[in-house]
Amino acid sequence: MALKILTNKQEEETCSVCLELLTESLSLGCGHSFCQTCITANNKEAEISPRGENGCPVCGIRYSLGNLWPNQHLAKIVERLREVKLSPEEEQKRNLCVHHEEKLLLFCKEDRKVICWLCERSQEHRGHHTSLMEEAVKECQEKLQAALERLRKEQQEAEKLEADVREKRTSWKYHIQTEKQRIQTEFNQLRSILDSEEQRELNKLEEEEKKTLDTLAEAEDELVQQNQLVKELISDLERRSEWSTTQLLQDVSGIMKWSEIWKLKKPKTISKTLKSVFRAPDLSGMLHMFRELTHVQCYWVDITLNPVNLNLNLILSEDQRCPLCSTHPKKR
Repeated sequence: MALKILTNKQEEETCSVCLELLTESLSLGCGHSFCQTCITANNKEAEISPRGENGCPVCGIRYSLGNLWPNQHLAKIVERLREVKLSPEEEQKRNLCVHHEEKLLLFCKEDRKVICWLCERSQEHRGHHTSLMEEAVKECQEKLQAALERLRKEQQEAEKLEADVREKRTSWKYHIQTEKQRIQTEFNQLRSILDSEEQRELNKLEEEEKKTLDTLAEAEDELVQQNQLVKELISDLERRSEWSTTQLLQDVSGIMKWSEIWKLKKPKTISKTLKSVFRAPDLSGMLHMFRELTHVQCYWVDITLNPVNLNLNLILSEDQRCPLCSTHPKKR
């Protein structure tokens, strides 16, 4: 029972990197502890990473060199374990096969068990691949270190790619925001031009309205005067129609002669058609033509950058898009 407790305790105080009892133990925030030499070697590789961080070899939680702290309590426990001496009987029993009471010197790769030389020749392990326990331990440690090295490289590559993606994301956000501001500025300029043209056309129409209405007002005044004069002539002639023959023949006022030659002066004819008629340009058609020209421009830019696209029989796939306008260049 004491052997079992001691063995479990020893497993808890073993470094997960070198698989030995902790030496100058350093602990991480995640609760795992390692030898100072092992974790320091791990940190040297972390200096290559973009943020100078690395992951715990056991759970992978991120940590930096400043997060390492000496675990004095754990160091005392390890020291006590080193001082404990198993009795010769317990030491020998721990290293003997429970079936044959022979020393456990071999490792069965198929069953992943430590066995003795008699176990190797038994029916249970016959035909299996075995090796010396020291060689198996060395091979396991080498595989562990190789796996750790490979995963650390993969981790560094992932961190580099993560940083690249983050940088591209920031760059694209800035690019899109800049493009939005440019589009808004240019459309505001277009609106300003349209507002100016609208005001100019309205001013022209107001000038034409004023001129035409003034002309019509003058014609109306003149007709009113002529109408008044005609009324007076008619009134004079009606009074003369009541005169006697002698009076009528002796009239020297000239009214009769004036009445015979007077003629209505008609006003100038005013055209019903406006002189300045505004015709709004076909902005939709103009924008469509502009987009067509942009497609052609982008098409030739693409050919300049990629001469292989000069092949007129090239069939564009769905993901071949114009580098400037992100659309398919039209086939010309």
